[in-house]
Amino acid sequence: LLCFSLSSQLGGCGILGVGIWLAVTQGNFATLSSSFPSLSAANLLIVTGTFVMIIGFVGCIGAIKENKCLLLSVSMKTCVVSSGVCCSLVLFFVYTDKIDKYAQRDLKKGLHLYGTDGNIGLTNAWSIIQTDFRCCGVSNYTDWFDVYNTTRVPDSCCLEFSENCGLHSPGTWWKAPCYETVKIWLQENLLAVGIFGLCTALVQILGLTFAMTMYCQVVKADTYCA
Repeated sequence: LLCFSLSSQLGGCGILGVGIWLAVTQGNFATLSSSFPSLSAANLLIVTGTFVMIIGFVGCIGAIKENKCLLLSVSMKTCVVSSGVCCSLVLFFVYTDKIDKYAQRDLKKGLHLYGTDGNIGLTNAWSIIQTDFRCCGVSNYTDWFDVYNTTRVPDSCCLEFSENCGLHSPGTWWKAPCYETVKIWLQENLLAVGIFGLCTALVQILGLTFAMTMYCQVVKADTYCA
């Protein structure tokens, strides 16, 4: 349990470090939602890293001190996290259609923040997505017309990038919708996502098993002493 907790703490430090680096150097990197501006890759990494560090720290102290309360606390936190993830997955698959509609509506709303002051994270995220996935806009490139109030798209939508190429004709822009393109990419890589999720679940179960085993041993030792 001590080795596992130390590993978790080191992993949490690494995740936290990456999150802080992104926040400092890239702003709210990968922020696409206008309704939830704090829901960025940097903030998610910071929260995740901090939480993992806390669990690892509590696990270390609990293992060293053989403290029943701390060991039980680690077990309860692990159960809560695992239950939360499972519930989120179930709700996601049940309400997929509603989530799709809401996500597209929110992303289109967020396009109006592109290139504005204080939204470097959203701007960078859209530029990267449109360049890497060779797409333009949420549902199509005309989504940008409402943003600029003219027939124009960001330069990241161009087949061949050049300054102000977004002012050229639609024939020089990517036609694929970004939302569907990214969604298809995720579906094609579903196996990798599933393996990652399974490994995460196994790590959670392993940590829970270690904590509960040591908790039971401490309880037995206290009983014998009594």
